Order: sequence, then structure tokens, then C-alpha cells
Amino acid sequence: MNSSPTIVWLRQDLRLADNPALHAAAQLGGPVVPVYVLAANEKGNGEEGDWVPGGASRWWLHHSLARLDGSLRRRRSGLVLRRGDSLAEILDLARAIGAGAVHWNRRYEPAAVAREQSVADGLRRAGIEVTTHCGSLLAEPWDVSTKAGDPYRVFTPFWRTCLAQLEIAAPLPVPRLPRLSGPVPASLDLDGLDLLPRPDWAGGLRRHWEPGEAGARQQLERFLGSAEGTDGQTVSSKTVPAEAYEGRRDLPAEPGTARLSPHLHFGELSPRQVWRAAKEAGLDTTAEPWLRQLGWREFAHHLIYHFPETAAKPLRAEFAAFPWRDDPAGLRAWQRGRTGYPIVDAGMRQLWHTGWMHNRVRMLTASFLVKDLLVSWQEGARWFWDTLVDADLANNTLGWQWTAGCGADAAPYFRVFNPVSQGERYDAAGAYVRRWVPELAPLPDRWIHRPWEAPAGALTDAGVNLGNTYPRPIVDHRQARERALASFAKLRQTPARAAESGPAPPPSSAN
Repeated sequence: MNSSPTIVWLRQDLRLADNPALHAAAQLGGPVVPVYVLAANEKGNGEEGDWVPGGASRWWLHHSLARLDGSLRRRRSGLVLRRGDSLAEILDLARAIGAGAVHWNRRYEPAAVAREQSVADGLRRAGIEVTTHCGSLLAEPWDVSTKAGDPYRVFTPFWRTCLAQLEIAAPLPVPRLPRLSGPVPASLDLDGLDLLPRPDWAGGLRRHWEPGEAGARQQLERFLGSAEGTDGQTVSSKTVPAEAYEGRRDLPAEPGTARLSPHLHFGELSPRQVWRAAKEAGLDTTAEPWLRQLGWREFAHHLIYHFPETAAKPLRAEFAAFPWRDDPAGLRAWQRGRTGYPIVDAGMRQLWHTGWMHNRVRMLTASFLVKDLLVSWQEGARWFWDTLVDADLANNTLGWQWTAGCGADAAPYFRVFNPVSQGERYDAAGAYVRRWVPELAPLPDRWIHRPWEAPAGALTDAGVNLGNTYPRPIVDHRQARERALASFAKLRQTPARAAESGPAPPPSSAN
């Protein structure tokens, strides 16, 4: 057994249960010191690359770190907070406490992979042992490949291969964390990380979310049909949303989705915990459509690892020459939820207010930007990155390239979502629109998704003055669709070429 202290470098694994790095460090026998290092977060910093966490993500991170530190303190431990260069800060901490080893759970985004390699090299040069673990995925990106040994670019065969290979072990328990016997290591106060918005615009986020490991567990239990009573006993709920997921997931007015994405992104919950909880609830078969969403998350990380350029460039290289339009006014109207298409505007306002948007509406709003307005998917990805509490580079990239038709397993170029018919199909009674676009709420159901076609009397009775209280459509969808089809069709004669593959598996990785 090793009696010297071990550092656990935490990032997107802000939990105590099923944390492989934390568990392995605790087994060594010596003191365990968890540390979170906020890399200097000005744009252009080499550690985060071009994807510095946005405002909504920073708000969530602040509260997740606070919850984690509280959990550690209740176990007579604590979280060390540092800010600056990751290698320099970890080395400084290691020397201060005499640490002989550093453990962490791997990340897969391009800048994170480069940072991990740099930190590992620097620590090993200093004589400090480095061990990394798989803590955020069910399968490592390099462990799943085609028969030819290539990365997958289509989801269905990727997930089929994963399911054939997966042997999902039981989640790890919360470990006992031996404490340092000497002085407490130097640590910043949480406010010193400067993560909260100024001025405070996060009231909507506070009302809709509970960051942290306990909040993640409660949300999972709620979705699987159980909740913790005040006495700690598990009680069954009257409905089991997971069982109804397939039929309800496309209805934005209903609570038919799990809303676990920010908890998974920040690692307050592991995919292994989700999988095992569904199985223990007897839902691993009936909730298969929901569990398949974990497969899409795995696929997104598979792609960002093997094709690291795709965070900014299309996987299908011919799309680099696509004639996107420069439309600042259209982009601004889309961002503000003022396009004149109610389902699109409802989604964008939900995003701004809560930091989250229903998945069906994400597809509709994204399609409107890239197909109706012909504004580049990168502009949309940037806006989502700044405003989503679940902003995840792998998922964000996959989703936007899917919609634009330029990525892996992409939607065909001729798929252009009609915001009116989609609204009428998935929000037939207009409940979602009425919640987020209240100025249209008095309109009859018949006109709620097409107010510009409503008779003057219906508009007057509802107090709707088009162009004043609510905008007219900023683009005619039928004409925009024809324009998009003509532009996309030109690419069909361009030979397809994939982006360059990414890095090889990291060396000395302990699973």
C-alpha cells in the first residue's frame, strides 16, 4: 500500500459514486486530495482551445463544485480549488503535500486530449506517477471500430457493435477518503473562480435546475418512477415516464424526457449508473428507446475523438465550400426568439430562460437557422454553447452537423423541417407555444402555429398585432426551402471526403 498522498484531478466527473479515479486513488491507502483547476478562461487559452465554457455552463459549474465540496466535507475531506495552468497548479499542489501519484478520468475533446498529454508528460518528468481511467463513457472510442479497423460514421452499426461488446460492471461505491495529517492545502474560495454571471441573469436557471450529484440522482429516480422520501425510503410514483418515453419524447409541452444531459455532462452522474438503475428498475427492455440516447452520447464522443477537427469544420469536407449567408439580422431574430414562427420562437425563449431546450425543438430551431436562413451551423453551435447548461462539445457538434447534413449519420440535405406542420403535429393544442410565447396565448388552437394566416378578427380578439406585439415571419418557409434545396443540391456532384482521423489511444491508460 502507498502511504504518500494521491491527487485526483477532477473535471467533468464531479461526483463521489462510481468515480473510477477517486476509487482507485482511495485503494492506495494514503491520503486522497481532490482538486479542480479552472484553466485561465480567456478566449484563445491553449487549454480550452476555442471552446471556453459559456455563461450557462459556468453557472452550473459553480453550483456543482459547491455541492461536491459539501459532500466531501461531510466525509471530512474537501475540494482544493485552483485557477491557472493545469500542470503548474497540479505540480505545485503535489510538491506542497508530497504527492507521489495523480489520477484522473479521461476526456475526449481535442483540447482536453492535448491538455492531458501535456500534464501527464510534465508530471512524469517530475517523477510523479500518472494513471488515467474511463469514467464518463460506456466504451472507449478506440475500443469500437468497423471490421476494417476504422472509426464508425453511422450510428446504427456503431451502437450494434457497442451492445455486442459491452459488459457493464456494477457502479463503484463512494470510497472512504483518507485525509491529510498535515496542513490543509492552499485553495481558492469558490467565488474566486468568478463563475457566476454579473449582473445576475440566472434566475430562470435556478428555478429549473438543481446542480450536483444529489440533484442528478433525484432526477434519475424521478424519471425511472421512484423518488426519495424524507425518511430515505424509496416510494413508487404513479407513472413511470421512462416506460412512456417513446410516445412522449417528441411532445415539448409534456415532461417526457429525462433531463439528465447536464448532469451527465458535468459527471454528476455516470452513464453506467444510468444503465444499471434502468436495469434494476426492470426497465432495461421497456425503456430501450431512452437508453439508446446513451448510445448517441457515446457516438458523439467517438466522433469528436476520431475526427477532432469537426468541432469547427464539417466532417464531409465538401461542405466547407457551402455558400452560407451572412445574415446578422436573421441570426439575431433567431437568437431572441423573434422569427415569427411560434414553435421556433418558443424553443429559443425556453433556451434563454432555462438553459435547456426540448430535443425535438432543438432540431426544429437548428433546421430553421441552417435551412430556412442559410446561416452556418457554426453560428448556431456557438449560440447553443453559450446558452445551454448541458453544452457538450461532442453532442453539440454531432447535433448541428446532423441538422446541416454535413456530419456523420447526417440528415439528408433535402430534409427541411416545416416549423408550422411540426408545431401542429407535436404541440397540437399549442401548450408549449403558449407557455413560452405568451403574447400569442389567447389565439385559438387553429392559428397558434400560423398567426399570420389568422383572420383579423381573431387577431384583434387575442390582442395580437402582427409586426408589433409579435413579429411577422422573417422568411417565407416555402421559398426558403426551395432556396436551401437548390444550394444543397449543388454539393451532390462534389466528391465526398472525410476529415482527418484523430489521435491514437493514450498510452498507459488504466481502465
